Amino acid sequence: MTQKVCRWGILGSAGIARKNWQSIFRSGNATITALASRSVDRAAEFIAECQAEFPFVAPPAAVGGYAELLERDDVDAVYIPLPTGIRKEWVIRAAQAGKHVMCEKPCANSAADLQDMVDACDQAGVQFMDGVMYMHSARMSKLRETIDDGRSIGDLRRIQTQFTFCAPPEFLQENIRMNSDLESYGCLGDLGWYTIRLILWTMNFELPKWVSGRMLASQGRPDSPDGVPTEFSAEMGFANGVSASMYNSFRTENSQWIHLCGDRGSITFDDFVLPYYGNQVEFNIDNPVFRMDGCQSNMERHRRTISTYEYSNGHASAQETNLFRNFSAIVLSGKLDPYWPEISLKTQQVMDLCLQSARIGKTIEL
Repeated sequence: MTQKVCRWGILGSAGIARKNWQSIFRSGNATITALASRSVDRAAEFIAECQAEFPFVAPPAAVGGYAELLERDDVDAVYIPLPTGIRKEWVIRAAQAGKHVMCEKPCANSAADLQDMVDACDQAGVQFMDGVMYMHSARMSKLRETIDDGRSIGDLRRIQTQFTFCAPPEFLQENIRMNSDLESYGCLGDLGWYTIRLILWTMNFELPKWVSGRMLASQGRPDSPDGVPTEFSAEMGFANGVSASMYNSFRTENSQWIHLCGDRGSITFDDFVLPYYGNQVEFNIDNPVFRMDGCQSNMERHRRTISTYEYSNGHASAQETNLFRNFSAIVLSGKLDPYWPEISLKTQQVMDLCLQSARIGKTIEL
């Protein structure tokens, strides 16, 4: 008996689609049946290149146009890595065509636009989910257990997170993330979506009471109508006294760290978005002790490392594979999960508030 699989279509030939081609290939419950680009030739070229590395038994069909792919009856779900500036139209059209939607981030140009997208999916009875891969890592469940155990860090007081990379000159002059029509949030959308999501996840998706954003630098490529954020920071506070900060930048070298601090200890790790290559993911718990004995003073580390055996880089156990495996399982079950669109909306809302605060130069209270 042939196992039922989720049949995927991909809208566009963005670089991230190559990584997710492998993820679908490794998932065990999914296949790619079609890929659309602006021309059949470009779609066929992309498919041939990916098939050479990870070949599906039945090669996906090359489709010359996104609308044509949505009309196919051999596609259950679509992955949409198109630029944010045009994403709303295609998410809504996909939903109206009865296709479940995996949406790249940032999901929309505003929370109002994302609400329209989610509403379209609800009305069509299809699943909506954003493409934040680390949400599907086994490390996250262990992190939650540690935060909530009451012993490792005690009461949470402070969240700090940072995700950056130093963009080369050609990126700043050519990349779509430097065009305000295509990616108006710049580094805040590209990188801040991850840091905001991490903060909200840590807080069990409680929204902050106030948000204060600061635009540290902005720039646009030559054809951009306006500059986009290239260096951005924000602070926010929650009702229970927890405070949080984040920093995102296209101007500083790669960093992707978390520091969660309580009244008894702290948790740190430095690869929360893209795990370093290897066969396990981990985080550290620190409960340092300072001791003085006469003239002798010592700061004792007292560190524990929590590890999970989970390969990176497209392996069957990797977070990106889990993302598509979990989404495909929802599609195959026929039972939609409202958690995923809900947390996308909250992430978008906080991102909007961060940018609004930076533009008006004031703290915004919710």
